Parts: sequence; structure tokens; C-alpha cells
Amino acid sequence: MKTHVVPVGFDYDRLIAPLVRDKVDVDRAVLLEGSRGSSDVARKLREEFASLFDAETTTVKVDDVYDYDGVFATAYGVLRDERDDGNEVRVNVSAMPRPVSFAFTNAAQHVVVEDEEARGSILAYYTAPERYLETELAEEVDELVRLMRRLKDEGLTDAAERELDERYSRANELLREFEERGTTVGAREFNGSHVIEMPITPPAELKGFERTLLRVLADTGVVDSVSELADVVAEHTGRENTDSLRSKVIYDVRSLHEKGYVEQTESGRSHETRLSHLGRLWVRAHDGSTNDEGGGTL
Repeated sequence: MKTHVVPVGFDYDRLIAPLVRDKVDVDRAVLLEGSRGSSDVARKLREEFASLFDAETTTVKVDDVYDYDGVFATAYGVLRDERDDGNEVRVNVSAMPRPVSFAFTNAAQHVVVEDEEARGSILAYYTAPERYLETELAEEVDELVRLMRRLKDEGLTDAAERELDERYSRANELLREFEERGTTVGAREFNGSHVIEMPITPPAELKGFERTLLRVLADTGVVDSVSELADVVAEHTGRENTDSLRSKVIYDVRSLHEKGYVEQTESGRSHETRLSHLGRLWVRAHDGSTNDEGGGTL
């Protein structure tokens, strides 16, 4: 089954036009809808996916499209579920705010890392518009202002009245398009396609014990030393705290630090260890939990 994941923004054409023009198969659509402004576009998309592709459609709500961590966790869950069902997944990241686009692209990257067979089955893509309506609206308003200045200086001649009528009609037409389509019109073609693919480049893969360390750090917060972390790991896993376990903790913490999942700061002769933002994202996406110590972006 071919699933198209569509974060719904204020644009309409870029979400449906590339699929129609490139004759893409769509069996199922997952619409990501924000809490404000996208309900009308989402309704039209549900109707179009049903009528044009005979595709089933589900909607996933997002409370805050600027909460990167929350959107990342949602994106990871959506993509992971689709892959677990054996579906091919295409994600259109054209129309929503950039945090959503980045979150879905990075979530796809993480899914591929964990499931190498998914590499050819998950694709994020972007569609460029043919026209930007806000640019045309701005130009038309500028022309109207110029015309009104001239009318104020010269009076309303027959020629000026005709030009005013033309400007009025053009402005109304642009406003109608803006209300129906959003800020852009159409989908541009590049090299025979209406989508710009964005290959998924994986970060370093996590091993089983590395995953355990991330979950332990999520529960614990900051540990004062790697030796203390070994004690906590032994307590969490029910293992004996042997020299072998301490060596493994030291080795894998170093690996996680190099991969960017943990942060370490010197504290005397020891190193304080905590999850990095990437580490907190991983835990939140996989366990639905987090141990945040401040915000920040990836």
C-alpha cells in the first residue's frame, strides 16, 4: 500500500497537484492538521483524495506546529506505524511551517536508521509553486495605491475610471484565488517531475545497550560520573555491577557522545553525563517520555 503523509498548511495546490500531474498512485493519505488555519484545506484534500485516487484518509492533529520535539515524536510515530504495516511512505514537506518539515524529514531519517529495509520505502519531497499569490497581491495593492494617488491629483477621467475598474476586478480575482488556494498556485516541474526528492541520510545507528543507556539517562537526568551511571544501569537492569559492565558503560557512553546523543562536561576528575537534545528526542519518539532540561533546537 502506498501512503502519502501530508502536513497541511495554507497551500492547496502543492499538496495535490504533483500527485495528479505525475500520475502518482495513492492508496492512503495521512493528513497532519494544525490547530488553526488548515481545516478548510484539509477538508478539500480529504474530498480530493477520495474522488481522484479512491484513497482512504486519516487525520492526525498537532496542537502546536512550532513545538519541534512534539511534532518530531508525532512524525516518528506516524512513519513507524506505516512502515510496520508494510506500506511505502511519501512525505510532502512543502506547505507547513519549517519546524514541521524538518521534524518529518528527520523522523524519516531515524526510521531508516532503525530499519535499513525502509530506505527505499520512505521518501520526503518538496514541491515548488508556479506562482506566489502574496507577491501578486502586493504588486496589485501597490498599483492601486499609485492609481489612487494619481486620481487624487488629476480627478476621475473616463480613462482613469476604466483603469480603476480593471484594477478592482484584478484585485478581487487575486483575493478569491488567495482564499481558495492559499499563498501559492500550481506545482512547478523540474526535470520531468513535480517533486524534488530529499534523500534520507542516516545518523549513526544505535546498538541495544546504547538504547538502554539513553533510557536510563532519561529517567535519571544528570549523573555525576560514568561510574555512577554504571551503578544506575545495574539497578535498572538487575545486572551485577562488574568491571565488565563498567567498561561497557564507559565505551558506549563515549560512542553516544561521538554520535551526539549525550553531552558530557568535566567536573573535577569525573564527567557529568546527560542526554543531549537529540538523545531526548530519541527517547520521546520511542518511549513517549522525556526528561527535558531546557529547550533548544536540533
